[in-house]
This record gives sequence, structure tokens and C-alpha cells, in this order.
Amino acid sequence: MASSFKLISVVNSSLALSRSVLRHLQNKQCLPSLSQRYALSTKVTDQPSDETAAKEDGTQAASEDQEEKLQEEIKKLGVELKEHKEKYMRSLAETENMRKRLMKQTEDAKIFGISSFCKDLLEVSDVLNTAIAAVPKEELKDSNPHLVNLYEGLNMTESQLIKVFNKHGLFMISPKEGEKFDPHVHEALFQVPVQPEGTQEPDTVAVVQKIGFKLHERTLRPALVGVFKGS
Repeated sequence: MASSFKLISVVNSSLALSRSVLRHLQNKQCLPSLSQRYALSTKVTDQPSDETAAKEDGTQAASEDQEEKLQEEIKKLGVELKEHKEKYMRSLAETENMRKRLMKQTEDAKIFGISSFCKDLLEVSDVLNTAIAAVPKEELKDSNPHLVNLYEGLNMTESQLIKVFNKHGLFMISPKEGEKFDPHVHEALFQVPVQPEGTQEPDTVAVVQKIGFKLHERTLRPALVGVFKGS
């Protein structure tokens, strides 16, 4: 029993001596302290291994490749955007041109839509002019009041018809003798020789067979004329 107590005492003394030696070594910085050992272990842990560095390099390379692909995609989208914009602008221009053409056609239809009707009325006007010209002027006397009244009525009808024509943009083409021949408003039916002693000029109107008409600026029916022929 005594020997057991003695052994325990020796062990306790040894432990106390070991603790004292450890404290002495730590004070002399021979062994690192716990905080120092933790810092060293952390520093070692923070240093990347070769495998970690390789992984980081691979990740960086993949990121660069992805960035290059994104840049190429952005350029491609930019080119497509430019092409679509040009097509859009062309479509706008074509639509505007078509709109203007349709407006012009609509206006022309309003203005010249009565062309056929006017041509039919011109036939009535021709008959009326023929009737007036057929009245013998020497018979227009007080002794023949019925003929005088008929003649005056025909003239009044013609005047009213001309007013209606002018109101709707229909105007007469009645060239005078010596007027320069214009193929846009005149139609030559025959040629008249120029007399040697005459003052007529070639390619001018010699005689009017039938008056013409134009609807606004468009010739509806050219005047039928005879033209002086050059020698």
C-alpha cells in the first residue's frame, strides 16, 4: 500500500516537472505556441496545391473562351441588327412610295374619272355646233322669227354647255391659223401647200376641221387640223 502511494507521488512529480519544462521552452520560443501553431497550419492550408492551381488555371481558360464566344455572338447580333434595320428602312421607303402612288392614282381617278362621260358630251357638243353652223345667216330676219329664236336658243345652249365644261375642268382647244403645230394637242389630217407669195410658215395650222378639248392638263381629244407643208 505504501509502495502504491509512493508510485503515485513520483508520477505526479514527473508530470509537474514536464509542465514546468514545457512552459520554460515556450517562454524561450523554442516551441511554437498554440496560436502560432494555428497560424502555421492556416498558412500551410492557404497555400494552393498544384492540383488547385491547375483547376484555377483551367477555370480561367474556360472563362476566357466563354468571353470570346460572347464577344463573337455580340458582333454577330450587331451585324444582324444592322441588316434588319436596313431592311426596315427600305420597307418604310417602299411603303411611303406606294402610299404616294396610291394617293396620286386616287386623285387622278377623282379628276379624270369623268373622261368617258366628257367624251360622250363632246359628241353632243359637236352636233350642236353642226346645227348652229347649218343655219343660213341670210335667213335670220325679222320676217323669220322662228328661225331666229331657234338660232338664239342653240347659241344659248352652246354657251351654257361650255360653262358646264369649264366648271368641271374641260376646256376647248381651238387653234388659230398660223399657230405652231403641237402634236400633243393637235392632230394633222392633211397638208396645205404654202403659196410662193404667201406669208405662211411651214408646220403651222392652216385650217381647223374640228375643235379639240382637254380635261385639266390632259388632252381628251386633239384638235383636227390641216398643216402648211414646206416647199
